[in-house]
Order: sequence, then structure tokens, then C-alpha cells
Amino acid sequence: MIGGGLGGVAAALAVARMGRTVVLTEESPWLGGQVTSQLVPPDEHPWIEDFGATASYREFRKRIRDYYRRNYSLSREAAADEHLNPGQGGVSVICHEPRVALAAIDEMIAPYRLDGTITVWLSSAPTAAITDGDSISAVDLVGPEGEHRLLTADRFIDATETGELLALAGVEHVIGAESRATTGELHAVDGPGDPLDQQAFTWCFAVDYLPDRDNTIDRPTDYERWRDYVPSFWPGPLLSWTDVHPITLEPRTENIFASAASPRGGKARDRWNYRRISSVGTFAPERYASDVSVVNWPQNDYWMGPLIGVDDASRERSLLESRQLSLSLLYWMQTEAPRYDGGTGYPGLRLRGDLAGGVDGLALRPYIRESRRIVAEFTVLEQHVGVEARAQLGLESGSELFADSVGVGSYRIDLHPSTGGAAGPRTYIDVANYPFQIPYGALLPVRVDNLLAGAKNIGTTHITNGCYRLHPVEWNIGEAAGAAAALSLDRRVPPRALRRGAALDDFQSLLASVHGVELEWPDDVRRTTT
Repeated sequence: MIGGGLGGVAAALAVARMGRTVVLTEESPWLGGQVTSQLVPPDEHPWIEDFGATASYREFRKRIRDYYRRNYSLSREAAADEHLNPGQGGVSVICHEPRVALAAIDEMIAPYRLDGTITVWLSSAPTAAITDGDSISAVDLVGPEGEHRLLTADRFIDATETGELLALAGVEHVIGAESRATTGELHAVDGPGDPLDQQAFTWCFAVDYLPDRDNTIDRPTDYERWRDYVPSFWPGPLLSWTDVHPITLEPRTENIFASAASPRGGKARDRWNYRRISSVGTFAPERYASDVSVVNWPQNDYWMGPLIGVDDASRERSLLESRQLSLSLLYWMQTEAPRYDGGTGYPGLRLRGDLAGGVDGLALRPYIRESRRIVAEFTVLEQHVGVEARAQLGLESGSELFADSVGVGSYRIDLHPSTGGAAGPRTYIDVANYPFQIPYGALLPVRVDNLLAGAKNIGTTHITNGCYRLHPVEWNIGEAAGAAAALSLDRRVPPRALRRGAALDDFQSLLASVHGVELEWPDDVRRTTT
């Protein structure tokens, strides 16, 4: 299991439940990917509490809530709430601290670590792969002290954040944006595709607010650059309360706080409450002085350069610049930002690196929205899930039905501003879609026999990656990949042999009955636009 994000964790658990042993590797010190080291509270669909997730993902969410109930002094109202939302954030019904998600993951894998069913290698990054024809034989990983370990296995799952194993093993894959001429997608780029046209990534950070203190950080080295930067598709400076509405593309203005009450369990519509991961209203009165909120906003999306398909120096430069952008946003808020009360600056904003895990106060890892994507046996297109695209083609209301479904998901086709490749940065693509299925063919490379895609690297396009990249979908993809790997070993067949006929029937029955995977939406939900 190369990659220990949500997909990798779910895959490892599925393999272990089926009695097979697995080595779960992760380049960062934390398992969990986007929900932990990348500091992104779950992006989920409106039916998540009742339908549209695997049984193990529901267990994961339950363990998060149980952790708060066991370890925190909750308010009477919060303690009685079956659907406890610790942060009371607007983005999710279960906004929470990253370390709590990490604790829930550790609890879930603990029984399998005891007997060696799951072995975890943290701070271990893949550096090379050994192949034998159409199979991968081994992967070399470098550990935290620079040591190399060679991992051999019968099956490999690439659940890395950027599809690293695909590149190392020479697995056919796509990066960046395909052209409309290639995919026929309504919102694909005109003209030729561009591999360097990739979604923005974001280096998130967490802050609380203590108005009587001065928590101003040192002035970032690149502060003037980012303070003065005016994107071509923006209504003004990037570091401003005015940005672009992702759907309408019209200017919108929203302060971090609506009022003085905002960082104290408030309910106002402002930036603070949207990705709030801890609300003082959740806990015993006066237990905490401030809420904690995650800054994952348009203002710290980085689109000046891609991370994939470039040399190491370019990649490192983009990572460094994105960190400078996030720190500059914080410094601007502390010193120059217009206040809701007419003043300037919020010096009481305090960087909470102790919660985020990073050495300089930011998250351990950047939030990466777009990965390398396998050239798959089946590729999901906008025509399969997009409301407008299906209507233009005269297709039925609702998403495409896939006979080889291995799960379900739902989210808008949500693409943040793009690096734009040679043409330069371009704005959002955020369009409605229908709740969808996950086709097994999208997890299968066209050639390599013992590899499955287990995260954001499945057979989607630049467009459909925008709705298949979120938390519960990634978990479902990983779980299906893990179950397929184990079942194919049991039957001594390659994973692609499970896609047709009686073998597919057996595989889907296993997913539904043993793993609690929901394979299709109720028809009325499938026809609902998001």
C-alpha cells in the first residue's frame, strides 16, 4: 500500500479484514492524508449521515465523535447530540481537529498491527519501482533516517496523493487538463490539452483568536509580492476580503469575522465559521477562550505552478512559494486587513501549528486536489455525471449507471483555479452534477496486472476529478481496491478478472455483504442535482 491517506487506510483495513497481510506506507508522519496532515475537514454530501458511505467510513466518523465524548468536557447540548459536530463548521457536519481523525485511524488499525496483519511504515517515500513485464515486483522506499527498504508484494495499490507509483513504475497515466476534442466534455479546455494545467493546491493552517494579545508573526520574506499580486481573473488584490464566487464567477466580499462574537461559537455567515474545527459552544462553558478555524480559502490557493510533471527544482519552488503565500495571508490579516468594525488588522489571530503538526505552524503537507490519473479500463467523463453535459446530450436525468459499481459518492464538479499551463492561470470551474457511482474499471490500469488505483489517481479526467476527489469517495475507492486485491489473490487471478460475469457478481456481493459498501443510490437521490 503505497500512500497512507484515506484511500490507503481504507484499503489496508479491507485487506486485513479478508485475512491478508499488508504493508501500509506513508511519506508523512501521519496517516490520513487530506483529513489529517493536509488539515482539511471532511467535504461530504447531504445524505452522509444515512446513506452514501461504506460501513468502515461510518465507523471512522463514529470513532471521531466517540473520541470527543470520551476525552472532552462537552456542553450538555453537544453531549446529547447524536450527530455531534465538534467545530460546528459550515463545510461539514463533522468538522474536527486533525489529531482526532488520526486517533480514530490508529484505533481502527490497532488490532491488526498487534498480530502483524497491518505493518505501517511512516515517513517513508517511494523512490523507485522494479517491474517485470506487466507487473510490479518491488518498490524501494526511503525512510526517515535516509535508509532504504525494498518492499516486495503480490499486489500493489497506489494511494499516494499525486500518483507517485504510477510514474516510478512506468504505468500509463494522464496529468493535467485534457482537451474537449479528446474527451468531448462540455467544460474541458478548448484547443490542445495541457499536462501542466492542474488545479491549485493549498497549504492550510489553523488559527484561534485572542483579541487581547498580539500574536503577529514575523513579516514573511515574500510578503510584498503576495500583498500586491492581482490575478487576471480576480476583482482586485488576492489578499483581500473580496474574491470570486466559484459558481457565478462574480465578485463577493466576506470578512473573516462578522462581529466580535464570531470566534466564540458564533453562527454568522463569515469565513471564520466555514471551516471551524473547534467551537467553544461545543464544550463546557468557559473551557476554551476561542474557536479554532482552518484557513483553506481562495486567498491561499496556489496556482502559480504545478506540482506534477515538472523538475524537482520547480516543484520545490512552488511548495516554498505556497507556504509563503499562506504565511503572507496570515500576516496581512494580522496587520493590514480591514476589520468588521472599521479598524485595521487582527493581531490576536494566533497560528496553531501545535494542532496542525507542521514545523512552521502550517499543516504537515499541502492539500493536493489533483493527482496523476491512470489510463484506465474505463474513464469517468463529465457526460456520465454532469447535469448540464448530460442534458445537452439528451441523456436521462440522473447519473450514468455503471454495471461494475464498487461504491457511490456525491459532490459538485468543483475545480479550483488552475495553473493554466502555457496560457497562464484560469478561474474556477464549479458546475452541478448528480450523485454518482464508482466504476471498478476506473481503478484498473489498462496494462499493469497487479496494480490498483486507490485514491485520487483513478480513471477520471481533469474535470471529473473535481467530484471524485473528496473524503468519503477516496475512502470508498481505497476500500474497493483493497477488497479487490485480496479477492484476486484468493482466486489467483489478476484484479481485472473480477470485472466481468460471475466474478463481478461475487465481488460486488462481497463488497455489499462483508464490507458494507453501498453500490447504488436510491433512484430519487441519483436524479438530485448537487
